[in-house]
Amino acid sequence: MSARTILIATGNPHKLEELGAIFEPLGIRAIGLHDISGGAGIPEPVEDADTFEGNAQIKAVAYARATRRTVLADDSGLEVDVLGGAPGVRSARYAGVEGDRATRDGANNAKLLDALQDVPDEERTARFVCAICVADAEGTVRATSRGEFAGVIGREPRGSNGFGYDPLLILEDGRTSAELTPEEKNRRSHRAEAGRKIAERLAAVLGC
Repeated sequence: MSARTILIATGNPHKLEELGAIFEPLGIRAIGLHDISGGAGIPEPVEDADTFEGNAQIKAVAYARATRRTVLADDSGLEVDVLGGAPGVRSARYAGVEGDRATRDGANNAKLLDALQDVPDEERTARFVCAICVADAEGTVRATSRGEFAGVIGREPRGSNGFGYDPLLILEDGRTSAELTPEEKNRRSHRAEAGRKIAERLAAVLGC
C-alpha cells in the first residue's frame, strides 16, 4: 500500500465513495476491505461500545492489527431526541431484521416511523452522527473526529439517493438527505464533516 493510500474498514461502497471524495483532493486514495487480499474474510470485531467513538476505535484498532496497515474506521447512526438518542449505536440493527441492506433499511425505517407516529412535527428533531478513528499499523490510535447532520424525522420516506435513514431526515431546506445529490451530500453530511476534520491529521499520519 502506497504512502498516499488509506484502508477504510468497510465493505459499504456508499461510505467508501463518500470518504474517497473527501480525501481525493489531498492526494489520498481510499480503498476498502474488498480491495485487499483477504480483507473481506477478516472477522468483524464485536462493536459493543455504548458510543459511536468507542465503536469506531474498536474497528480501527482491530483491522489495523489484522492487516498491519494504517486503517480508518467510522461508526455512524441516527439520534432522535424524543427517543432519548435512540436508535443511536444500534441504528443498523434497530429493527432486529436480517437480510440484505435494502431489507434491513426498510425495516429500520418502518420501526422508527411507528415509534414516532404520535409525536408532533416540532418534537421530531434528530441528527446523523459520525465518529471517525484512525489507527496505525501497530493498532495505536492516531486521530479521531466527529461530525453531525441535523434535521427532523419526516412522516414518510422521500428520495432515492443515500441509504439507511437518509429518506427520513428532513433538512432545513425541506429536502431529505436522500434527496440531495451525491455531491451535495459529500459536502454537507455528518461523514463529510468528520472526514474534513480528520483530513489534515490523516495526511500527516500517512506522510503526505
